[in-house]
Amino acid sequence: MTGIATEKPTACLALADGTLFYGTGFGATGETIAELVFNTAMTGYQEIMTDPSYASQVVTFTFPHIGNVGVTAEDEEAARSVAEGMVVKWAPTDPSNWRATQGLVAWMEREGRIGIGGVDTRRLARAIRQQGAPHVALAHDPEGRFDIAALVAKARGWKGLVGLDLAKDVTCAQSYRWDETRWSWPDGTGRREGPGLKVVAIDYGAKRNILRCLASSGCEVTVLPATATAEEVLAHAPDGVFLSNGPGDPAATGSYAVPMIQGVLDADLPLFGICLGHQMLALALGARTIKMNHGHHGANHPVKDLESGKVEITSMNHGFAVDSQSLPKGVVETHVSLFDGSNCGIRMADRPVFSVQYHPEASPGPQDSLYLFDRFTAAMRARRAA
Repeated sequence: MTGIATEKPTACLALADGTLFYGTGFGATGETIAELVFNTAMTGYQEIMTDPSYASQVVTFTFPHIGNVGVTAEDEEAARSVAEGMVVKWAPTDPSNWRATQGLVAWMEREGRIGIGGVDTRRLARAIRQQGAPHVALAHDPEGRFDIAALVAKARGWKGLVGLDLAKDVTCAQSYRWDETRWSWPDGTGRREGPGLKVVAIDYGAKRNILRCLASSGCEVTVLPATATAEEVLAHAPDGVFLSNGPGDPAATGSYAVPMIQGVLDADLPLFGICLGHQMLALALGARTIKMNHGHHGANHPVKDLESGKVEITSMNHGFAVDSQSLPKGVVETHVSLFDGSNCGIRMADRPVFSVQYHPEASPGPQDSLYLFDRFTAAMRARRAA
């Protein structure tokens, strides 16, 4: 047992192997079962908690100052918090930032998400790295009453993310148009006006800032649910198709996403994928995906562009990866992680079809990877001119 922050802990994190972490609970009360990951980002905890790619996961934040800038609706990547909970070194304090409209603790309670503070997050991160992302039960009870045996049993009994299609849980219920552009000082977000390149974005759990980047690049964006068919996509007569990020096992989502993507490829349209969209494209082209030991989650991941030789500092959030050894002929590996050599990008050798594993819209570099949106729009303009 470790991480006891008070004489009477009010939260407990139980790992499937029986390891227990006690601390101070905040946010919602109750319990949740999920996969435990760690994120090394120093900023952006609200974006992380609302990133749909974190569905069915509890996030351990290795940076200790979580909650110090509060929360604001401008920073939410989805309409609600998607991550199941958070683990932090120090329980959040009152916010100190001019943009804050609410404190993190109140926001977590409103969102129905559980937090635990006072945990030795370094020890926890080391355990995740060494043993893999564990299944956990996280409980918060102000009275400090925990049925430890039941919590451990629930963690052990959870089936995990392998084989789990979560895109259907986080996708939009119906299609919609998107015209909001990227945030800029001092006006905030704007609106795209006038005619533009017609893009259909498939929502496997799309982050708002990705859609903003497409709009800022001159795209008229129509967002369709994850289950959209090729016929439904092509009915919009798009100049290009975008495949979004999202959670879960790509092989499970691929059961319905791969036929749609193959239909779009048959139509010879420019195509751009990010994160789960990258994995979906790889599956559609004949490659395989694999579950990673502990995944990549953070805003400081170096990725090498094999074609230009440049190194980009990227934001990542994924627990599955494309197996580069399975890439078929005609598909080129374009980017690799400098942490572990795993695949981070592919393209078709003879067509404007490409994808990356990381999140170029998050811009931790701060703008190392925004060229990918320009590459996508250039391909669509070239097709129009042909």
